[in-house]
Amino acid sequence: MNFAKYALAAALCAASSTAFITPKNARVSRYNAGQQVPSRVMAATLDTPTTEADAGPSVMRPPIDFVWSDVASQLVEKFGYSQAEVDMYDGEVDNNKDNLIKIYKALQLARGFENACNQQYMQGKIRGFMHLDNGQEAIPGLVDYAIKNGDKKYSYYREHTHAIASGVDPGAVMAELFMKETGTCKGAGGSMHIFDKSTYFQGGWALVSEQLPYAAGAAKSILIDRALGVSDNENFEKQDVAPPADDDRISIVFVGEGGAQNGRTAELLNSAAKDNLPLLLLVIDNGRAINTYTSDVATNGSVFDQGKHYGVPGLQVDGYDAADVAKGGKAVIDYVRSGKGPAILQVHTYRFNGHSPADPEHERGRKDEKAWARAEQDPIKKFEDKYTANGVFTEDELKEFKKEVLAEVKAAVKFADESDMPPVELAKELEYPDAPDTDYNLKPAPAFADAVNARTISPEQMETVQAHIAGLREKAIAGDISIGDAINLAIHEEMLRDPTTTIHAEDLQAGSSYDIPKLTQQTYGKTRAADEIIDEGHFIGKALGEGMNGYRPIVELMNTNFGIFGMAEISSAGNTYATTGGQFDMPMTIVGAGGTAPNQALGAEHSQPFHAYVMGIPGLKICTAASPDAAYGITKSMIRDNGPCFLFAPVKMMKEAKGTLDLDVCAPLNKSALLHEASAESVAAGNAVTVLTYLHGVKEAQMVIDEIQEEGFDIDLIELRSLKPLDMDSIRKSLERTNKVAILDESTKSGGIGATVSARISEECFDLLDAPVKRLCMDDAPVPYASTMEVAVVKRGSDLVQGVFDLATGQY
Repeated sequence: MNFAKYALAAALCAASSTAFITPKNARVSRYNAGQQVPSRVMAATLDTPTTEADAGPSVMRPPIDFVWSDVASQLVEKFGYSQAEVDMYDGEVDNNKDNLIKIYKALQLARGFENACNQQYMQGKIRGFMHLDNGQEAIPGLVDYAIKNGDKKYSYYREHTHAIASGVDPGAVMAELFMKETGTCKGAGGSMHIFDKSTYFQGGWALVSEQLPYAAGAAKSILIDRALGVSDNENFEKQDVAPPADDDRISIVFVGEGGAQNGRTAELLNSAAKDNLPLLLLVIDNGRAINTYTSDVATNGSVFDQGKHYGVPGLQVDGYDAADVAKGGKAVIDYVRSGKGPAILQVHTYRFNGHSPADPEHERGRKDEKAWARAEQDPIKKFEDKYTANGVFTEDELKEFKKEVLAEVKAAVKFADESDMPPVELAKELEYPDAPDTDYNLKPAPAFADAVNARTISPEQMETVQAHIAGLREKAIAGDISIGDAINLAIHEEMLRDPTTTIHAEDLQAGSSYDIPKLTQQTYGKTRAADEIIDEGHFIGKALGEGMNGYRPIVELMNTNFGIFGMAEISSAGNTYATTGGQFDMPMTIVGAGGTAPNQALGAEHSQPFHAYVMGIPGLKICTAASPDAAYGITKSMIRDNGPCFLFAPVKMMKEAKGTLDLDVCAPLNKSALLHEASAESVAAGNAVTVLTYLHGVKEAQMVIDEIQEEGFDIDLIELRSLKPLDMDSIRKSLERTNKVAILDESTKSGGIGATVSARISEECFDLLDAPVKRLCMDDAPVPYASTMEVAVVKRGSDLVQGVFDLATGQY
């Protein structure tokens, strides 16, 4: 290899930036032992200034040049392995030709598949974004060698090779990239969203690092299986069969070293350590955060060391040597399998291609680095040279293996090419797992509920919770139950009815602010009822991982505005059923107090209309409840629904509103409620107005009905209990009587609920209107704390009286 031009490139880089050049003979500390490593091991993230003379033949991101002893010493020091055990992992690869063949074929299949993808992309058969994995084949080599079918796998957008190494059919993966119905997700996912239920390959996620809490939830689902004594049947549904005594499943999550700088990593490590989750964090370290040199944006590239504050050990391996990655990686995986807790594996590697085929490669020196890496850091060439030199393989044997693998790639392309495109109707079919008009009262409870409850809830716990439930039901019959207590009652009834129901919340042990999760952890234990760190995105993400693995998580947000922290996770929950081609239901119930009552004095951040923010997320069913009865029935239905649901309850009415409940009855998730009907006389006289409202607007409207009637007018008061899907049938039926509509809206003028409802009415019921739609909505200004200012922003009952008067008298 002639290094002359790379020395020149390094010198040019040094002239403009010192971040790329590592001094010759750099020495770094051995990870936790305080020793010095050989001078051939150069730090991957040094920012030490250098000169053109110092640069010599260094590349921008130098190799680490590990040999097996560098890996072995870490396994002894950090993971507690004996030398004999380390030698065993070495021998299982180097002394086992079958294992070496397995690894080599995985390397070649990964390379061949990605090369084929690139060719098909250039021909226009693969579209959108695509990210290739050439140069990083040691990772799929490890997956094929050491990861089992039952393990939960969570990858990111560069996941083709991870999926195939996990056992996903290459033809189905290629067909997914070709947008074909025979693809893993029926053409709904594409390159960045490969899912396969049969191999527990659970993504393919496009938002950087979003997959981390999902993998934690998947790992938690393994612990829940063991705690409840249930397992998946052939249809991936929970059955009353305990996992085998030697159940050693783990959850593995892939992330780049740039993505690992995301705060989700710290949350993952904390959660995994706290719950002793069987989870492996596999960090793919190619030195680039997209195209940016990672050390330009991160001070600690040694992600494998970030777990030490949580008691989570980490191992660094060299992706140039796929055999050593397999040996060290399997040792780390076995550590996790043994029940000792989570671990980190960081693979130092190089990516031969740009971030995507559309990558302009304009970043500093990247082309030179890639050219050098292709020549000097190719794991396939390293494997071939190593094992032909020592006589394990002949060149002819390796050629035959490669020929066999490339035939499989060719067949995958042919299969994809000949497959049909999905029908247009499929898009709408993938909106919701359960149809909007589902009657949740007809859904049967799991047959194993009583058996699981008997072995997981002690007689004393059962007696306590049954007494609690009985007390709440007595309040419900007496008309004295609050919204918070009604939701709590629904949750307990559903958790007993279906032991696959779990719950997550902050301050859960104490019942949170409104007693919604009261007595759940005390009854069902910490595994099913998890008290969470104060980061809604993290535990919404964990709930998503549980939901993909057979559980029905409930997330209580305390105040729904805090869900802003989990917007990415809520969005992905809404997309999952469709993106996976309908493979994965996404049962999740998010519930909390929110909205903006007049004069509530909570300030701007606690008064945001989060219900409006999430309206644009596909796949969500969004409801509101301004009474205990609505809250109870809707909560029960949402927990039974197979998709993500969001219930908003009025923050200022959580304890104030009291009423009776229609006990043991699930409410529809697609219907509004007519709370007051305008008199026939007012309708005949043209003095009736349809009023649409929700949350605190219900109370405000009910308080002024008498005043409106005293003025000679009347209203059809409709509570919008279902914001999405919107019950246009009920709205249309009322407008056929009144021909006028006012919306008392607890969201902003721009982008609010009222804007959506108004548009739908104008588009679908225009011929019924005798007047423009009257929107009484929040001003676009942030909600002030002081009541003297707040009155100008938030609408109330007095505004509704004026609005009805204006509509009824033609003063538009």
